[in-house]
Amino acid sequence: MAEVKEKGTFLNPYVIQMDKFADSLMHLSRTFLTLEDYKGTFSKEEIEDMFVKITDKVCENCEKKEWCLGENRVHTYQMLYEILCTVEEYGAELNVEIKRKLQKKCISAPRFLRETLEVFENAKQILLWNNRIVQNREGYAIQLNSFARMIQYTTRELDAGIFEDEHLEKKLKNHLKKFGIRMLSSVFFVTAEGKYEIHVTVKASKGHCIATKELAAEIGRCVGRVMMLEQGERPIIGEDYCTVACVEGARYHTLQGVAKIGKGCEKISGDTFLMTDLPGGKKGVALSDGMGSGEDALRESTMVVEMLEELLEAGFPVKTAIQMMNTALVIGREEVRFSTIDVSLFDLYSGKCEFVKAGASTTFIKRKSGVERISSTTLPIGVIQDIEIESVEKELESGDFIIMVTDGVMDALPVGEQDVLMSTFIEGSNIVNPKELAHHILGQVLEWTGEVPIDDMTVLAVGMWKL
Repeated sequence: MAEVKEKGTFLNPYVIQMDKFADSLMHLSRTFLTLEDYKGTFSKEEIEDMFVKITDKVCENCEKKEWCLGENRVHTYQMLYEILCTVEEYGAELNVEIKRKLQKKCISAPRFLRETLEVFENAKQILLWNNRIVQNREGYAIQLNSFARMIQYTTRELDAGIFEDEHLEKKLKNHLKKFGIRMLSSVFFVTAEGKYEIHVTVKASKGHCIATKELAAEIGRCVGRVMMLEQGERPIIGEDYCTVACVEGARYHTLQGVAKIGKGCEKISGDTFLMTDLPGGKKGVALSDGMGSGEDALRESTMVVEMLEELLEAGFPVKTAIQMMNTALVIGREEVRFSTIDVSLFDLYSGKCEFVKAGASTTFIKRKSGVERISSTTLPIGVIQDIEIESVEKELESGDFIIMVTDGVMDALPVGEQDVLMSTFIEGSNIVNPKELAHHILGQVLEWTGEVPIDDMTVLAVGMWKL
C-alpha cells in the first residue's frame, strides 16, 4: 500500500476513501493468516490429556491402579503411545505383537484398548476439524485480499479515465438541443485502451420521446466517433431526467454455435456453456464440464457457469473470478466435486483473445494458415485451494474460429492421436457458420468412434469478424 500513500499521488477523496476500505480488508486478511496454523500431529499436552481420559475410565476401580499410574506410570504412558502409533499405521486392527504386549501388562486389556481407540478417534476428528477451520480461514483471507486489490484497481482505473472538457460538454449540449434533447450534465471517460465512454443525464422536450439509439448516434456525430448504447440501457428517453451510458463501438463482432450430446445419447448433459457481453467491449465464452454425467454434473457445471457469469459481468478479472469460485467450492463442502473451466475472452476492440483454463481440454484456433492448439495441464476447480490457472493471449484475424471442447470429445478419440485427429477434422472443413461447424466436428468424432458416447460431449465454435 506504499504507493497509495505517496504524497500528492492521489488527490481524489473517493480514491483515498476506497484505499482505506482496501487497507481494512487487507489487514483483516493478514489477521486471518496469522491465527492458528495447521497441525499434523498431536502435541505432548494432547496425548497427556488422552492418557488421563482413558485411565480415568478404565483404571478407576482396578486393583493395579496404584502400580500402573504410580511407580510404573512411565511404562503405562509408553504403552499408550505405542498403541496410538500402531493405530495410526494399521488402523483399528492392531498387529498381534502389540495386542500380546498389552495383555501382559494390563488386566483390563480389552477395555483399555477399546477406550484408547475411541478417545483417539475423537481427538483425531477434532484435529481434522481444526485443520478444516484453518483451511476455510485461509480461503476467506485469499478472497478478502482479492477483493481489496479489485477495489484498488477499479478506483484507479476510473479515476485515471475520467476527464473534464468544458468545450466538448458545451458543444454536446448545444448539439443535442437541436434534436429536442435537454442535457443536464455529462461525464467523459477514456478506457485503458483509449476508447470513449460518455454518460449523459438528459430528458426529452415536453410532449416528446426520443429513442436512446438515436441519442447515441447523435453523441457519436458530435464527438467524431462511432458510439453505441451500453449493454442493458433503456430504449426510450421521456420527459424525466435519466442517465444514459454510451460507449465507443467495437471493431469486431462474434457469432457462436454449439453442438452437444449426453452420455449414452441421453438428453441431459453435464456440460454447460456461457456466452455473454462483458464490460469494456469484451465477449465472454465459457465451457464447464461437471464431475460425472447426467443431472448431478449438470447442476454442478451450471452453478459454476452462473457464478462465473456474475463475477465477470461485475467487472472481476477472469483469473480472480476463477480463484474466488475455487475457494468457495473447496471451503463450502466436505465432499470433493470438481468442474473444469475453459474461458475465451474476446476483446472486440483489439481483436485479441485471452484463453484461461482450469482442468480444461485443448482449445483449437482455426486460421486460414492452419490449426493452432492451446493445451493445459492444470487441475479443475473444487479440488484443492491453491489452484494453478493458466492463461494465454493470442491475436486473432477476421474470419478466425475458436473451437472449445469438453473431455468427452477428446476421450472418444485414441490416446496420443486426439489433438492431431481434432485438428484434421477442423482443418478439413470450409464451413463458416459456427453452429454448423460445431455440429460438423461433433459428427466427425462420433463417426470416427462408431459407438454410443461414453461421456457427455460438447463442441463450442466461435467465429470473429471485422465490422
